[in-house]
Amino acid sequence: MKTPISLMLIFLSVPTLWSCQRTEEKQTEKPNIVVFFVDDMGWQDTSVPFWTEITEWNKRYHTPNMEKLASQGMKFTQAYAHSVCSPSRTSLLTGMNPARHGVTNWTLRKDISTDHEDEVLEFPAWNLNGLQPVDTINNSIFATTLPSILRAHGYHTIHVGKAHWGAMDTPGANPLNLGFDINIAGHAAGGLGSYLGENNFGNATPGAHTLPWGVPGMEKYHGHSIHLTEALTLEAIAALNEAKKKDQPFFLYFSHYTVHIPLEADERFYDKYQNLEEPEAKYASMVEGMDKSLGDIMNYLQQNNLDENTIIIFISDNGGLSATARGGIPHQHSSPLNSGKGSAYEGGIRIPMLIKWPNVTVPGSSFEDYLIIEDLFPSLLHMANVTTPTIVQTVDGENLTPHLQGKAQGKFREKPLIWHYPNNWGPTGPGIGATSTIREGDWKLVYWYKYEKRELFNIREDIGELIDRSTENPEKVMELAKKLADYLKEVNAFRPKDKRSGEFIAWPDEGLL
Repeated sequence: MKTPISLMLIFLSVPTLWSCQRTEEKQTEKPNIVVFFVDDMGWQDTSVPFWTEITEWNKRYHTPNMEKLASQGMKFTQAYAHSVCSPSRTSLLTGMNPARHGVTNWTLRKDISTDHEDEVLEFPAWNLNGLQPVDTINNSIFATTLPSILRAHGYHTIHVGKAHWGAMDTPGANPLNLGFDINIAGHAAGGLGSYLGENNFGNATPGAHTLPWGVPGMEKYHGHSIHLTEALTLEAIAALNEAKKKDQPFFLYFSHYTVHIPLEADERFYDKYQNLEEPEAKYASMVEGMDKSLGDIMNYLQQNNLDENTIIIFISDNGGLSATARGGIPHQHSSPLNSGKGSAYEGGIRIPMLIKWPNVTVPGSSFEDYLIIEDLFPSLLHMANVTTPTIVQTVDGENLTPHLQGKAQGKFREKPLIWHYPNNWGPTGPGIGATSTIREGDWKLVYWYKYEKRELFNIREDIGELIDRSTENPEKVMELAKKLADYLKEVNAFRPKDKRSGEFIAWPDEGLL
């Protein structure tokens, strides 16, 4: 076995006089942007409390660099994504809600759905080939992507880690086709065979790429005792070193594979969690490894005089995994939220989110309004001073920047939040199934296609969604069901059919009018 190579970080992050002078010359109206994207990280998988109370989960995990970022920027207590990965990732890159872009489930193989069979529902022919740079791929969405817009406006665009936009054997599988100048380790798959360099990151043989679960492009680490999280961090810093040489701002989309399964310990941190059962000890070490990566990026920016002109956005792509593969009680890993990844309930869609915008966001502040991941598309463009981009799609996201700048009054979002998942993820549990959901104010309505059933929750009073208030509030059910149905019809959203009758399942408001 070869020796660890983490010491490379020391040499990669040492600033030079030339780089410092170069950086000072590049302080322009266009800031650098880092999107630090974590996979399957739940709302409670951090020592940063995103609730009104510090929970036992917050005490379990050690994320000092998230704490540092929160102290330097703004914490978002009601940030949302979608319940599984590809829908969220497509929404971030396009500004579209999944009901509009149609990538409603996770993608992998061309023309093959990832839906599990159901005895009642026939699932729609959703856009299973994912996000594409062309309009000639069937069952896909063609859109103008965030990195392509930034590149057209002078940015050097870097992708590191998990991509998971286009299906295998389609152009969208390669981030280079979606607007990135550099792609490190990104391809069609959203999972991986192994995090361990000793296992060649899931590739069958050293120096090769094994589809679908082998991580590509990391061959120089094959056979080394290194965790993928650290290897990707080394590569990200090397890419930033190259970006420094260019007379242009950079956009780094650093999308970790962690903390997605398989749960494989990051040995740098594993010993400190031996009081936990093995799956949870591995998980906690992976969380801390992710946090170390965040700290390495933040330290690099500071050491190279880039931190005062670099926006950092920290997010997850969905709620934390809780239905399978974890220790402890299933569906409880984001408590007080109900359920986890794949669920329409809060545990499946509420995510940790932090933004540091130097000299704009108030250090140590909190943002209490709700927002959703597609809001980052127009927000990032405005942060980059791209105000009139040429795009082909209709954008659902709303611009957050006036609120970050303290220039806006009142609540952030006038339109309700919408989630649309007319699919079958596979695992079962609370809130997991074919659903469409709307939240407006404190009220949230979940519509179940299989049962044509509506649940109503008051999130402010019942964050765990334990009390269905639909019976006692029929007017609110009707109001939200109509708004949800009107939007789904407007965007021609996919919906399942009933196998028994061959007819489409009713819209959320049908039978109430």
